Amino acid sequence: MNKYRTHNCSELGEKDINKIVQLAGWLHRKRDHGNLLFVDIRDHYGITQCVIENSNEYFAVLEKSKPESVLKIIGKVIKRSRETENLELKTGNIEVSIQSIEVLSKAKELPIPVFGEQDYPEDIRLKYRFLDLRREEMHKNIILRSKVISFIRSEMLKLGFLEYQTPILTSSSPEGARDFLVPSRLNPGKFYALPQAPQQFKQLIMVSGFDKYFQIAPCFRDEDARADRSPGEFYQLDLEMSFVEQEDVFNVVEKLMVNLFKQFSSKKITNEKFPRISYEEAMMKYGTDKPDLRNPLIIHDLTSLFTREDVKFDIFKKLVKSGSSVRAIITKKTKDKPRSFFDNIDKWAKDQGASGLAYFTLEKDKEIKGKGPVGKFFSEASLKELMNICKAEIGDSVFFACGKKKEIEKILSLARDKIAKDLNIINKNQFSFCWIVDYPMYEYDENSKKIKFSHNPFSMPQGNIKDLDLKKPLNIKAFQYDIVCNGIELSSGAIRNHIPELMYKLFSVAGYTKQEVDEKFSGMINALSYGAPPHGGIAPGVDRIVMLLAEKENIREVTLFPMNQNAQDLMMKAPSDVDENQLKELSIKKDIKKN
Repeated sequence: MNKYRTHNCSELGEKDINKIVQLAGWLHRKRDHGNLLFVDIRDHYGITQCVIENSNEYFAVLEKSKPESVLKIIGKVIKRSRETENLELKTGNIEVSIQSIEVLSKAKELPIPVFGEQDYPEDIRLKYRFLDLRREEMHKNIILRSKVISFIRSEMLKLGFLEYQTPILTSSSPEGARDFLVPSRLNPGKFYALPQAPQQFKQLIMVSGFDKYFQIAPCFRDEDARADRSPGEFYQLDLEMSFVEQEDVFNVVEKLMVNLFKQFSSKKITNEKFPRISYEEAMMKYGTDKPDLRNPLIIHDLTSLFTREDVKFDIFKKLVKSGSSVRAIITKKTKDKPRSFFDNIDKWAKDQGASGLAYFTLEKDKEIKGKGPVGKFFSEASLKELMNICKAEIGDSVFFACGKKKEIEKILSLARDKIAKDLNIINKNQFSFCWIVDYPMYEYDENSKKIKFSHNPFSMPQGNIKDLDLKKPLNIKAFQYDIVCNGIELSSGAIRNHIPELMYKLFSVAGYTKQEVDEKFSGMINALSYGAPPHGGIAPGVDRIVMLLAEKENIREVTLFPMNQNAQDLMMKAPSDVDENQLKELSIKKDIKKN
């Protein structure tokens, strides 16, 4: 018999009444009733209530023990009286009458309590993460994460994929985020890089003749933290398939996501066949390529309206003549909203750095009018055209923004979310997936004044590759796609370019010479020149999937040992200084300028 326990803290029930049992766990909390002391003992599995009388020789030991001390308890299982049963606990209809206690480990005064779910400053929670993880909600989040990963592995094997491991020490990538570099002792002055993703390796697996690959892959990027992005490292379901088209990848991922989200959530999946939305349409209708489709608000282009003679809103008309656009959001049946609702949206927009949002409400007396600060500038005929363009009705309201394309996309994307939250029209009881497709192969970089790849440089362009017009690169679409759920991008993917001659041409548009491509992507180009299958894949983020399933807004709530906003591990005190001898071995000399 195990010397610490006969049962865990969630499995005792009425079947065990009158048994002598041993429990081991943390002292969760105490309740002193004078001649009786009640204690909850907690382990990974749950909680059991135990009771000791003041006549027991171990009463004083338990009375002095601080919360989170680790105890071994021997006692007899007894039935709780009906009025003291706790139906919220699996063990809530019994308790253990303590016969003896052994203190296995004493706890100091706690910097944060484990009992209860109070909010505490992030720096304290991260410094004492081992205590934070004992809290019920955090503990459940990490268990959920483990179960999600196990389920993904099982489903991928059912779908015919095999799991392979790719290297952690590799070469630096010229594309994407900053690399984490690792100095080589045996090759002084040279560096490995931790993989931002196993991108080239998983393609090389396809070139090597394997048909379907997956991996729960650690990825490393020296990026700033966000609510949905950890600094330093993250995990993704990396997958790649040979002899596939875009739809084949979609079918696999849709099956996986539907099964996964049904397994771990009772929320409705709005469309089990995920909608396909072109990048261009997404930016027009939602102002972002990460749209939250639970939000019914749509953005409409009203630029043409401001070329009419009977529209007297001169500020916008002048901007339109100089090349700006006007776009609008329609809110349904908001005529009874107070003036403060509209003014608050306008003020909020100014706080975001925009010039504000013009607005009015459509109403009808003898004729159609715009009620609001700028409504007087629109004739009835122009309002009828607006209503036709936007499918607006009397009683609806209109919020306008005017500016350059990227400016109004940004503010109206944010405004769309803000207004929907204020109106409480986002259905939080569903998962709304979609595919964003038809990304442009290239984009114009305003800073460098050059053409660059917009997404993934290894992607296959759409259309007949023999007839690609490389003189008009901004017109070329790629077989690149993102999967989005509830406004969160879960992954980017692509059908890969497996033809070396085409890759040279596409990279030349972005300013790379053949020699530079050979140097930077030597392993990939060399492999593709020996016969490569058409292939494609994607890599959904495990952390973001779990974040959605756990209904958390910050990825640190579903990560075991995350870093803070400054990419510091407060618990392990990383990054840290290293011994000068270690640096000498690596041929590294520090040259840090002091402020």
